[in-house]
Amino acid sequence: MTEARIVDSHCHLDFPDFDGELPDVIARAQHAGVERMVSICTRLRNEPQVRAIAEAYAPVFYAAGTHPMSAADEPLATVDALVALAKHPKFVGIGETGLDYHYTAESAELQKQSLRIHIDAARETGLPLIIHARDADADMETILREGMANGAYTCVMHCYSSGPELARAALDMGFYLSMSGIATFPKSQEVRDIFAAAPVDRVLVETDSPYLAPPPNRGKRNEPAYTAHTAKVGAEVFGMDYANFARQTTENFDRLFRKAAQWQAVA
Repeated sequence: MTEARIVDSHCHLDFPDFDGELPDVIARAQHAGVERMVSICTRLRNEPQVRAIAEAYAPVFYAAGTHPMSAADEPLATVDALVALAKHPKFVGIGETGLDYHYTAESAELQKQSLRIHIDAARETGLPLIIHARDADADMETILREGMANGAYTCVMHCYSSGPELARAALDMGFYLSMSGIATFPKSQEVRDIFAAAPVDRVLVETDSPYLAPPPNRGKRNEPAYTAHTAKVGAEVFGMDYANFARQTTENFDRLFRKAAQWQAVA
């Protein structure tokens, strides 16, 4: 087992890709040095299943929200419902939410409405907002800034692969950028450059598994253990050795996901 400890800040352990394999998947993650992982619920009706995984496995925490690509197919979330879910001791974030105009531009107005609800819930709970953004940079920046004007909240731009302007805006608001397997792909130099320009104390790592497996597993099912491959590339981007980068991103996670850090301290 590696001595460097890292966190997979965003995965989807309830997806059918992992059916019947969770004990092995989580064991492999821990063997690779992934000490904690946050499993993200993308449809609130699935929250009980995601919660059950977090309750069953000590290294797993969870978050819930309405994914922007599901905004037209799901009942609109309410702030009260999200705040109620946040009472669970292992519920550590609001989302994922956001805007996706690549696949679901036709539901843009519903996505914006849903995003604003999630921002309000993040502010009220003090938990970080988890943002999915694709081909919606201008609207995303506008809504995030409007939300901040109504009262401060914290946020991570998950699986960051948008443009440099949105990255700068997010960092300017005190938000975090999360590096996924996309940053490891040969053609993703622009993404690596965006991370290289960010403060290293504002960077997280994730898998977004089962999607976006980094080399040497590209094209296969991703899983939390592979966070280590992305973190190795992240260390190179910042000119750090792996152990220091792992330590830094874990500290960053604990600073943003304070509830997970506090649970760890008392567990």
